[in-house]
Amino acid sequence: MSDRNSRESTNGDHVNGGRNGSLSIPTSPSVPQALPAASSPVAAPSAPPAAVENVLTSSIGISTLLDRLKQSIASARDLASFLKKRSSLEEEQANGLKRLVRAHLESIRRPDGKAGSYARQVGEMLRVHERMADNGMQFALSLHQMHEDLNELGNAMERGRKQWKHDGLDAEKRASDAESAMQKAKARYDSLAEQYDRAKTGDTKGSRRLGIKGPKSAEQHESDLLSKTQAADADYEEKVRQARTQREQLVRTGRPNAVKALRDLINECDHALTLQLQKYATFNEKLLLGNGLAVSPLEGKDAAVGSRSMRDTLHDIDNDGDFHGYVGSYSGKISRPSDIHYEQHPTLASKQQQPQQASMGASSQPPTMSATNYPPSGGLAVNTSNSQPGSMNNRFSGPQQTQPTTPSYSQTPQSASSQYGNQQPPMPEPYRTQQPAYNPSPQSARDPAYNSPPYPTTLQDRALPASPAGPRGVTSGYPPHSGGIISPSTQQPSFPPQESHAPPPPAHSGPPGQPVFGLSLQSLFDRDATPVPLIVHQSLLAIDTFGLDTEGIYRLSGTSSHVTQLRNAFNTLPPSHPSLDFRNPANFFHDVNSVATLLKRFFAELPDPLLTREGYGSFIEAARIEDEGARRDALHGCVNELPDANYATLRALVLHLHRVVQREGRNRMGTGNLGICFAPTLMGQHNGQIGDAGLQARVLDTILINTTSIFDDD
Repeated sequence: MSDRNSRESTNGDHVNGGRNGSLSIPTSPSVPQALPAASSPVAAPSAPPAAVENVLTSSIGISTLLDRLKQSIASARDLASFLKKRSSLEEEQANGLKRLVRAHLESIRRPDGKAGSYARQVGEMLRVHERMADNGMQFALSLHQMHEDLNELGNAMERGRKQWKHDGLDAEKRASDAESAMQKAKARYDSLAEQYDRAKTGDTKGSRRLGIKGPKSAEQHESDLLSKTQAADADYEEKVRQARTQREQLVRTGRPNAVKALRDLINECDHALTLQLQKYATFNEKLLLGNGLAVSPLEGKDAAVGSRSMRDTLHDIDNDGDFHGYVGSYSGKISRPSDIHYEQHPTLASKQQQPQQASMGASSQPPTMSATNYPPSGGLAVNTSNSQPGSMNNRFSGPQQTQPTTPSYSQTPQSASSQYGNQQPPMPEPYRTQQPAYNPSPQSARDPAYNSPPYPTTLQDRALPASPAGPRGVTSGYPPHSGGIISPSTQQPSFPPQESHAPPPPAHSGPPGQPVFGLSLQSLFDRDATPVPLIVHQSLLAIDTFGLDTEGIYRLSGTSSHVTQLRNAFNTLPPSHPSLDFRNPANFFHDVNSVATLLKRFFAELPDPLLTREGYGSFIEAARIEDEGARRDALHGCVNELPDANYATLRALVLHLHRVVQREGRNRMGTGNLGICFAPTLMGQHNGQIGDAGLQARVLDTILINTTSIFDDD
């Protein structure tokens, strides 16, 4: 009995020793030991407060950072919504201002309003408003791009938040579950130890001694409780080890990694949000500065040539000069009255005075109309030359050297009549009619050859010699045009345009796998023997077929991953690969916006812009011309000076954009919007003056308005 008691005492000491001995869960380490890896690489300007570090290293650190990141994401989306609404308002205001300016420019040209200096200076004032509208449109596009960037930022932050919410909270839950299991094992172990202690001391009140074979003795009951207590002790010890392992993993790796990742996401979102706000402030300053320079340009050596403030422009209105010019223009309509004198009838005069009275009557006849009065016109003279003197409907025909002779009002009536014949002399300056619209004679019919693409599509066509009519050696596929009126015998027949404007894809003979992006147009022309690169042709084909009615085409960006895949395909696949045939929309993921973005990226990555750096100054100077007809003629000449490959590509692009403008009612993309979207891409970034951005947009806007005049639409 004594041996058994000593053995039981030893077992009890072992149980109590296991309970009260070395098996204890470590507490959380101090703050400096919690994040050794997370705090060392971050070079912060100042250490965060101790209270912040205590929260981040505690069990509520991850949930607190998740809530803070959620606030940053909500702020980014709120700012994106604001920028979208502000962009819509600015775009609507810019379009409305442009429509208002165009309407008033038309009204001041009418004969029922004031002419002279008033019309000229008010026209200059309206053009200042047009430049302000261009600045507003550029500002609206910048805000829209910021809206898209913020939306993409918010989506990326939301994905990161979901990932670390799952990983961080899962690590916290594993540690919490291990501690809960340990507490349950401890409670069971304590209960069995107390029962064993009562059985050992003889206190058997309330204890069950019944077994399978009947009532148990005190010794049997005590032995069963001892075995159960030892098993509970081993289970409790194992649960303590598991809880300790989970807590060590949480404290050393799980929680610090989650906290560091969430802090990085919060910093990235906050810094990006701050950067977008700074860009917003910069764009506002640029808008106000551009409008201010349009209203009142700089003075001194930094002033642009020919720039005047709105105040100086309106100050030059000469009311007296306009009045004198208007009234003086009627001087040719003054009728000279005949002399007033008394004439006695010959029957009442004396016979000796009749011959004298007769001679007096003959001498007093009213004078006939002199040559200075307007004779009755026998009909208006017909101008059989081009509607645009000095311009070229054909790229290669030189400008006509027509110098109309205008007689002065001081010449003799004989010279005036001999010079004009039966035509009326020129009207005074305020009543001259405006120059007719720049519109070449339309073709009544179209030759079937026009349905073929404007470039060779087979190797046999490429091998044909150039026609003598093409002095530059380019077989463009469209007939030569001399610039004069086409006679009915030489006029080509035409047919109504087909449903699809784009021709079938050309056959390219370039070697497979050669790059397309980053090469000059001349290099692509020399390598592939096609004036229009394959990527340009396929992109225009896709948008002509599937994207003309897409709202915001060329203004909205495509999916970045789609654009990257399409770019790699054109750089790596052979030209005849089926994946490069965009007549199948599956080849461009049914996403025409990605095709439009791909096309703009191709032009943006050209070593020399499409309109060339050499011709940049000529295009900008042509855009400064305020008279629409003169500006159109100057830009026409600049286009004709482009290299062959640039000219062919520009022609294909402009004719395509002309078809986009014809669907403006559906796609909401007019000449102004397209000009702003394509100007930096086709001309390169402006170098110097802020106003060059508006002039670049005016270049593309003028070319698109006069598409059928500058290019033969075959």
